[in-house]
Amino acid sequence: MGEQFTPIDRLCINTLRTLAMDTIQNANSGHPGLPLGAAPMAYVLWQRYLRHNPADPDWPDRDRFVLSAGHGSSLLYGLLHLTGYPLSMEDLKSFRQWESLTPGHPEAPLTAGVEATTGPLGQGAANAAGMAIAERMLAHRFNRSGFNLVDHFTYALVSDGDLMEGVSAEAASLAGHLKLGKLVYLYDANDVSLDGPTSLTFSTEEVGKRFEAYGWHVQTVTNGDEDLAGIDRAIEAARLETDRPSFILIKTTIGYGSPNKAGKAAVHGSPLGAKEIALTKEALGWPSQEPFHIPGEALAHFRQALERGRRSQSDWEAMFSAYELEHPDLARAWRETWTGQLPEGWDGDLPTYPAGGAVATRSAGGDALNALARRLPWLVTGAADLSSSTQTNFKGEPVLDGRSGAGRVIYYGVREHAMGAIANGMAYHGGIRPVASTFFVFSDYMRPAVRLAALNHLPVIYVWTHDSVGVGEDGPTHQPVEQLMSLRCMANMTLIRPCDAAETIEAWRVAIAHTQGPVGLVLTRQKLAVLDRSRYASAAGLARGAYILADAAGGAPQAILIGTGSEVEVVRKAQELLEQQGIPVRLVSMPCWELFEAQGQPYQDEVLPPSIKVRVAVEAGSTFGWRRWVGDHGVAVGIDRYGASAPGEVIMEKLGLTPENVARLVRDLLARQG
Repeated sequence: MGEQFTPIDRLCINTLRTLAMDTIQNANSGHPGLPLGAAPMAYVLWQRYLRHNPADPDWPDRDRFVLSAGHGSSLLYGLLHLTGYPLSMEDLKSFRQWESLTPGHPEAPLTAGVEATTGPLGQGAANAAGMAIAERMLAHRFNRSGFNLVDHFTYALVSDGDLMEGVSAEAASLAGHLKLGKLVYLYDANDVSLDGPTSLTFSTEEVGKRFEAYGWHVQTVTNGDEDLAGIDRAIEAARLETDRPSFILIKTTIGYGSPNKAGKAAVHGSPLGAKEIALTKEALGWPSQEPFHIPGEALAHFRQALERGRRSQSDWEAMFSAYELEHPDLARAWRETWTGQLPEGWDGDLPTYPAGGAVATRSAGGDALNALARRLPWLVTGAADLSSSTQTNFKGEPVLDGRSGAGRVIYYGVREHAMGAIANGMAYHGGIRPVASTFFVFSDYMRPAVRLAALNHLPVIYVWTHDSVGVGEDGPTHQPVEQLMSLRCMANMTLIRPCDAAETIEAWRVAIAHTQGPVGLVLTRQKLAVLDRSRYASAAGLARGAYILADAAGGAPQAILIGTGSEVEVVRKAQELLEQQGIPVRLVSMPCWELFEAQGQPYQDEVLPPSIKVRVAVEAGSTFGWRRWVGDHGVAVGIDRYGASAPGEVIMEKLGLTPENVARLVRDLLARQG
């Protein structure tokens, strides 16, 4: 902005530094190094450029700031408190304590003003790319001549550790390809990590040149500890560069001001200690040794953010009022988009399938997704170089144009981890409902991002296809086995494995309506029989997680057969064999454990009566955990080894996933029961 920096700016920066030191010391836990070193860049950004309103942290057109180096959370909490967010001094004094608003790493759903949950390094950098994509898409959809309803920047403060992580490289490569000109990274280049100087592991590459190769606009500030004007000029230049994302390499001193620890690894992740804090405050010329001291003039200067934010939002709201008069339909769509309100008839185009045919659930899923896309303009899809296999592209929709924001299909390339983290960024941003797809076995590559989606209740939808050893000839490297159980262990994750095309349609209904966490749709490559729902129960039962697909025909059931996904066909045929032998059996489809758990005990007992002890569950995956549903007297038929390269039906037969084997197990259990 070109304005001269004054002593009040230095005082404010040292306020951030000392507040972070005291916050960490009071908790006797935390990371003081980054806040001491990065305070100048954070201050210049927040004081001069960041457009936000502390009185309304959710204002849609605010700039986004992501502290990707989440271990420096005390710096962010200081900024939030000082600029007027609802984060009190008592909250700062409760840093890292039970149920506080100031946890060790920032948590987005918890603390107003925190845009993304960060700490696992690299995630925030990729989240920021997702936010920039969301901004560009929404601008394309809603902006009209004279009305830039969506016009904001996304900034991320990234560290050496962030840029060592592969996910940040994946995201940066894609961001450069998409030319996301409103994405800015501020790189706190202090050359120190937890184990010591970064020269131990990070010495041969020139990070700035790497980002130039990614297609970013790169600048360097050589003295980030003191050169406020240099930081200011670099941010201004980054904002003017609209054709490329911007990377500002800012050389800093970790633990700046600490006489005995500055520049050393020891300051990264441990409190300074009372003596070193006293020395540091003296070195900074701080006017008080009292902890949590905030000079009145510094607080007043920071709190100017409230008036700036009020004016910015007021101007925007006035523009929206005029926009609504000129574009009422778009204004209505805007409100629906941000509230998540489903329009009337949103599922009216979902297809149906005639009984007796055979359809892969990935194909039915693709049909459903396209039907939904026609009614839900905020739905965005993407795949990690597998859209033709996962069948998740929108037919007739262009691929995302990073410059204009046109297109609702994102080609992520072979970047599963970044895909997951970018999808999280779009969900954090709001106004977008992201769908991300790949083969189920490669959910492992994106698992850290999936976990953060679950932790933050983000409504991301995953389409994971090629769901079992039924994949066949590609062999065990491409055949998921343990992934189902692994993801079922993840709190807030809803995992659905439908048994046929009809259940797949119902799975999509559930996924769209579920907005309190991620949903994974686990779908087949191979075709599955479309069940005759005049003979079998309605697929609408999927919404309850498990349901009686067909009850015993020859009297009260003596046993229960439970299947998921493609293995429902196995248990269905096993039921027919047993009924022919005079053994009445109940058939249960259990596509989603989490939905079934949510129903409560009475419904669970209705589907799985405790009096029926003979139960056999069949699923082409690990049997771990199935005892919960089959009980001590039941058996789980699954795969507790890796698969093999062979035709899918051969593998299923060799591993015992056949109706004949399942029927035999039921007979054996009944005989044993006496």
